[in-house]
Amino acid sequence: MVEKKTVDALISGGQATAGPPLGPALGPLGVNVLAIVNKINELTKDYAGMKVPVKIAVDPETKAFEISIGTPTTSALIVSALKIEKGSGSPKEEKVGNLTMTQVVDLASKKQPQLLAKSLKLAVKEILGSCVSMGVTVDDKDPREVQREIDEGEHSSLFEKE
Repeated sequence: MVEKKTVDALISGGQATAGPPLGPALGPLGVNVLAIVNKINELTKDYAGMKVPVKIAVDPETKAFEISIGTPTTSALIVSALKIEKGSGSPKEEKVGNLTMTQVVDLASKKQPQLLAKSLKLAVKEILGSCVSMGVTVDDKDPREVQREIDEGEHSSLFEKE
């Protein structure tokens, strides 16, 4: 039994190519690089414009491959949800956007498998922490205020499906 070779890469969602970093890494393994690139693009199309961690496991004997897709960074998901270029350079003074609580819960549920949070409620609080450092408000409030509200039991209806 030959051990599978794995290739890790950070790919722009839906924009993988047979060039670097994939081509040079996969070429020597004798696999159909174009088939892998097309599959990656299909799996990452929802993350267009974001860097997505991708892991490709190749069996050198059968040339079979498995692709697993991570989720983009929390900040990339927030930037995408707000349709902005980047977070604020000075988050205390300059706010770059406003998310709804529903958007935050949605981002948290997408990101939760990669977070340390054991529940959706804690994952939401982690996302809110990222909002603080990026200069993003939530429901027109400081994210820290929303975290406090969660601690006090507000918004609990959003977490009832746990």
